Amino acid sequence: MSPLRSILLVGEGNFSFSASVSQLYFETETSITATCVQSEDEALRHEGAANNVQVVKDCGGTVLFQVDCTKLGKCASLQGRLFDRVVFNFPHCGRKSGVRKNRELLKNFFLSCVEVLAEGGEVHVSLCNGQGGTPADQPKREWHNSWQVTAMAAEAHLILSDILPFESEKYQSYKCTGYRSQDKGFHVEKALLHVFTRSVHYNSAEMLKVEEVVEAGNVQYKIPAELSDYMFRGFLCLGSVHPVRLVQDLLLKGLAEIWSVSMMTETLPFLLTVKQLQMCCHNIDGKHCYWVHLLQKDPTSDASTSGDKQKVQLSLLDSQGCTDMQGTLSPTCVTSDKVDRVRSKGAQSLRSLNVDPEGENGLYMLRPTLLPQMEELLTKNEEFINNAQSCGGDDEKNTSVDGEVNKKEGACGGGNGVPSLLFGISGLVFRNVPINIWALPVFHELLLRGVFPSECKPITMLGQRLETLLAPFGVSLVTEQGALCLTAQPVGLVGKVFSNNVSDLSHVSVTVSLNLDLLAVLLFSLPDWRLLWSRDPRFLKQFALCPTPGTRFHPFSLFPEHFTFDISFWTGPTWEEKRFHAVVREASQGTVEQVKLIDTFSHPDLSQTSYCYRLTYYSHTHALSHTQALKFHKQLESLLSSRLKVTIR
Repeated sequence: MSPLRSILLVGEGNFSFSASVSQLYFETETSITATCVQSEDEALRHEGAANNVQVVKDCGGTVLFQVDCTKLGKCASLQGRLFDRVVFNFPHCGRKSGVRKNRELLKNFFLSCVEVLAEGGEVHVSLCNGQGGTPADQPKREWHNSWQVTAMAAEAHLILSDILPFESEKYQSYKCTGYRSQDKGFHVEKALLHVFTRSVHYNSAEMLKVEEVVEAGNVQYKIPAELSDYMFRGFLCLGSVHPVRLVQDLLLKGLAEIWSVSMMTETLPFLLTVKQLQMCCHNIDGKHCYWVHLLQKDPTSDASTSGDKQKVQLSLLDSQGCTDMQGTLSPTCVTSDKVDRVRSKGAQSLRSLNVDPEGENGLYMLRPTLLPQMEELLTKNEEFINNAQSCGGDDEKNTSVDGEVNKKEGACGGGNGVPSLLFGISGLVFRNVPINIWALPVFHELLLRGVFPSECKPITMLGQRLETLLAPFGVSLVTEQGALCLTAQPVGLVGKVFSNNVSDLSHVSVTVSLNLDLLAVLLFSLPDWRLLWSRDPRFLKQFALCPTPGTRFHPFSLFPEHFTFDISFWTGPTWEEKRFHAVVREASQGTVEQVKLIDTFSHPDLSQTSYCYRLTYYSHTHALSHTQALKFHKQLESLLSSRLKVTIR
């Protein structure tokens, strides 16, 4: 953070802490403002208070009386002032007050202090051991018997960024007082200092209108609102320090030590057709696709590239020009278009599979995998790729991941005239999956394809090489239906190595598919995959120096709270649960981490079914308070009523 220039101390008793802080910062440019809620006459009755006040003033500080820490924004003496640090030591309502009153005091203090807190400032709250209600308290109290400091701070959009021991010895003249409104001190042994900072704000979900070239023409469509925050983020652009890019670099570098690896770059739309998917992806479940309606289709567009054989670029994209910075060029035009989400009929994003694929617009989906586009690129550029492969032999050229050409002896290539060349592509893919802790609606897929002599057992070779690279992070190989799966706990499947049909039985076409997002979670010990999409600058700051995989991520939001709400409603005779999950993602802005069906009941006379779901709200990226979670839940009820025509119970 920026240099500490101003400190506000609230709720002071005998001002001994203020005097200690003033002496500590005496020869610096930091200004000290010490306040208490009592009048001057009442405050000076505390033992040593008069002397401590004088110390503060002698050090250049300011002392203010009758300042209510729950109404700092209304204090005339503080108007127009912002502080880099606001400090509240051992807050207490006075006398024999219970935990509820002290919780209320904390909440109102937090709501008040953000009005005088500078951008990037910190709020320091010291509590006796056990009061805070976090795992840092030893022993930890029952949640209902604590002051729930994290939840109270979240009401003011503050997150707990650090917990430190309260160093009473650092403030030598500090004498804690105020226990039950007396000159009696609190138990400061094992006390904890809680450091809070501002959370980034939630971004409202909105549909994105996209125009791109698909099937020899321009098409326009809208990306569902629940996906809007995942689009065009540029995690894979050249020079990116995002962990997803760092993981891709690690994998490509590790594979390039044995095989030549070239990343292909070409304009790739987010849309696929049913025909494209069926040609090469028989194992993709259509129920988990994001089906979209086209808003407009222009088959005569001059932008069409049909019939023109474009050469594959054997390098990673740079960060210049119109790119989505994902390893593929972006659609030609992207605009943010706010849509009235309450209207149910307007440009619905999802379609069921019970639709005639030969209908007016045909069936289009957001790509669930890059495999069809990989197939098309390799087919369209077959002649060029064959020429690139023909440089193999005893002294094989290696086109590296950054586009440079080196010489290398290939594995399972070399002297037999068959080059060991892997072509790769990476970018966003979309899966309309139910909400669960490790279910990703959007992730970055890395695809690699190579043709090898069958005798080399290339599937085994590639699988073992990947396992060697990833085993230190808990990834292991599992054989499944002729393929090798890469799995890890607790995230599950992170990659797959499998063969493709080829006409030449002496060779095997092998594909590697890797989930870069889940691998980033594993390699950098992230507690939640949603952190990868955080807009908080403190996230990327930890990766600015390109840390090696295995470096643990340090959360900037400690011990966030879970909030659980149930929702019950009546539906008609048909019910599509995936549409329910889509609305939950949109209404909650991605803060629901788990949805569980609790109960169903079918009415014997009305052809209606009642569903009851339990939703868990949780966020590592934003301050999530009970108030905010409830607001999201009310928004969900509204959207369900308008979009899905359910009757909330």
